[in-house]
Amino acid sequence: MTPGSNIPLPVARVTVDVAAPVRLDVSGLLLTADGKVRSDDDFIFYNQPSGPGVTYRSGGGAAPDAITVDTAAVPPGIEKIVVTASPDAAGQTFQGIEPTATIRGTDDNSVLATFTPPQLGTETALVVVEIYVRNGAWKARAVGQGYANGLAGIATDFGVTVEEPAAPAAPAQPVAPPPPAQPPVTAPTPAAPPAPPAPPAPGTGKINLDKGRVSLQKNQTVSLVKGGRPLLSMVQMGLGWEPAYQGRDIDLDASVIAYGPQRNHIDSCYFGKLTILNGAIKHSGDNLTGEGGGDDEVIAVDLGRIPQEVTGLVFTVNSFSGQKFTEVPKAYCRLLDAATGEELVRFDLTNAEAQTGVMMAKLVRQFSGEWEMTALGSFVKARTVRNMVKPGAAAL
Repeated sequence: MTPGSNIPLPVARVTVDVAAPVRLDVSGLLLTADGKVRSDDDFIFYNQPSGPGVTYRSGGGAAPDAITVDTAAVPPGIEKIVVTASPDAAGQTFQGIEPTATIRGTDDNSVLATFTPPQLGTETALVVVEIYVRNGAWKARAVGQGYANGLAGIATDFGVTVEEPAAPAAPAQPVAPPPPAQPPVTAPTPAAPPAPPAPPAPGTGKINLDKGRVSLQKNQTVSLVKGGRPLLSMVQMGLGWEPAYQGRDIDLDASVIAYGPQRNHIDSCYFGKLTILNGAIKHSGDNLTGEGGGDDEVIAVDLGRIPQEVTGLVFTVNSFSGQKFTEVPKAYCRLLDAATGEELVRFDLTNAEAQTGVMMAKLVRQFSGEWEMTALGSFVKARTVRNMVKPGAAAL
C-alpha cells in the first residue's frame, strides 16, 4: 500500500502488527465521526489492552506488538480505529528504522496488505494505518502521519487525557498529505532544551556523566551508573511550597508510582501509603499546609532494594486541594542524590502551567540492570495519584 490508499476488508476480524528493527509500542484508538475518542477507555495500549471490539497484544520484544479489530463488535458511533506506533526507547526517532504494518485476517493469519511509511526522519510516533467504516463496509487505509512528540502527541490530539507539553510550539510537518476524510492532525514540537553542564552525545538525549553529576533539563536522560558501578543508590524527592496567606489551606502531594515491564501498575507511594515495596520506597508523611522550612514532603527511594519485577518509577506531584500550581506561592519539586544532597532535577511549579498534576521525572531499569533517569516536566489535570497512573504509564 502507499500513503492514502485503501482496501476493502474481506473478513470481520483483522490484526495489524507493526514491525521495525527496534522494539515499538503499538496502540489503537477508537474514534467517533469528529475524530476523537469518547473517553480514555477508547485508548487501547500496553496498560489498557482491551476495549469494545479492539484488543492489544504485546510481542514481548521477540515479535511485533499488534492491534486486533473485530469490526462486528465495534460499538455504534465508532467510525474509525487508528493504529499508532512509537519507538520504545525514549527520544528515538524513526530515522533509519522505518516500520512495516501488516494487515492480516485474524482467524487464518492470511496477509491482506502491507504498508511501510516512506521518508521518515524526526518523527517519534506515527499514525500508521486506520480501519474505518464507509457506507456500512469496513476498509483499511494506509496513513503514515508523523508526530515529533511521541505517543502522547497522538493521544492528546485524539482527545485522550495524557501528558501535555509545557508550551505550544510549531506543529510537526506530516510525512504525507492527509488522505481523504482524514481529520486534521497536528502535534506541537517541544522547544530544544538549554544545553546542560555536561552535554548529551550527538543525536541522543542521554547525558554523559564522565565529568560528574549534572542538573537535568526536560527530556534529558542520565544513567545512574559510572564505570560499571551504581552512581546513586538512594534518590530523594523533595516537594516544597509556602502556606496560603488567606483562604483555604494548600495541600500538595508528592508520590512515586511503580510499574512492571508491561507498564502495569504495581503500587504507589503517597500520603495514604507511606511505605511500599518492602520499605524500598518511603514517604515522610502528608503536609497539609506547607508550614515549615525546606522540603515539606520527602520520598526516599533505595534503588538497590527495588524488586526485580519493578522496572519503572514515575515521580509525581498533585494539588489535592485543587489550586493550580500557578496559584501556589513558591512551589517547587526536586530530585536529589540522597547521599550527598546534590540536586539532580528541579522544577519551579509556581511559574509553570496552570494545572493540578505534574510528572516530574522517571527512573527506568535497563536490561543491563542499571537505572536511567529522565526529567519529564509534563503537566496533567489530576488532583490525586490515582489519576496519575495512566499518564505515568504512557510516559514510560
